Amino acid sequence: MNKKTLLLFTFFLCVTVFVSGQTNTTFTSEKLHEGFNNPWGMTWLPDGRLLVTERAGEILVFKNDKFTGEKLSGVPAVANRGQGGLLDIQLDPDFKSNGWIYISYSKPMEDGASTAVTRFKLKGNHLIEKKDIFVAKPALKADFHFGSRIVFDKAGYLYVSVGERGTQPKVQQLDNDHGKIHRIYPDGRIPSDNPFAGQAGANASIWTLGHRNPQGMIYDAANDRIWAVEHGPKGGDELNLIEKGKNYGWPKTSYGINYDGSILTEFKEMEGVENPVRYWVPSIGPCGMAIVTSNKYPDWKGNLLVGALAFRHVARVQLDGTKYVTEEKLLQDVGRVRHVAQSPDGFIYVLTESPGLLLKLVPKN
Repeated sequence: MNKKTLLLFTFFLCVTVFVSGQTNTTFTSEKLHEGFNNPWGMTWLPDGRLLVTERAGEILVFKNDKFTGEKLSGVPAVANRGQGGLLDIQLDPDFKSNGWIYISYSKPMEDGASTAVTRFKLKGNHLIEKKDIFVAKPALKADFHFGSRIVFDKAGYLYVSVGERGTQPKVQQLDNDHGKIHRIYPDGRIPSDNPFAGQAGANASIWTLGHRNPQGMIYDAANDRIWAVEHGPKGGDELNLIEKGKNYGWPKTSYGINYDGSILTEFKEMEGVENPVRYWVPSIGPCGMAIVTSNKYPDWKGNLLVGALAFRHVARVQLDGTKYVTEEKLLQDVGRVRHVAQSPDGFIYVLTESPGLLLKLVPKN
């Protein structure tokens, strides 16, 4: 093979790999769907159907890894502007007996919009028995930093992350819901043992405070832990272990700076503030995340897979207990990774925007 032929063959091989899906030594990336605009969340029904949210206010239905062409009807109106819209979606842990599904979204309100959680049941492909069980207060005009991931723990409590909506000083105050992670019952009631439930002037649903924009959250059932990732300013994205009543610092502490390069705070650490388990400088733009429990990826068990919007990859974060060990970049330049999730049958799925893709990571034998 002469030099010119070799170059042409190499070029053809590179194009083929790029088009058919990225690969590495442990998995192949299969493209299941393309054409999303701003996908955000996904969850699987017991019958095998996959539901994917689009920020504009749609829930798409997939079956056997293919888009059915169907969308759910009766979705609540959303404030589809800026970073707002229809966001996360999760099933109730007891879905098989009660049929509840939960979505988070930016709820349009008279004074602007706010992060809300509503629950509903399905009748065919139509949403019924819809009810808001949480609405962050107060509503604000800002169209960014809604946070908005939902997780359940093994006791059945629901946690929802709420971004600070640009209200920096308010994040450290307990009389508002912004820049907090909240803990409620699935019907919206507030547990009496929440850390600030008995404190005068404090919003009782608050579980933790001092967050900027936590767009990723996952429950580690094996160890009864909650992990969350949040966007920093320019630098200073964080991975945090979420624990009852703790303060995660924003905006008093940060490993980042203001977008114009000026100093945001001189403090990276402070007494009474939880340090991040991992921080990223420069910012990767962390979003939806998964914890690997599947035997299909034996070398990844216990790892966190974090979607990176800005750096366009999946960060595989290895931990030793609650300590950060190291990190590997997967699917580099695949797109803005909005969410990563593990299916009930143990496969890893990835949602991206720009381009809008649904990918499945298939382990190599």
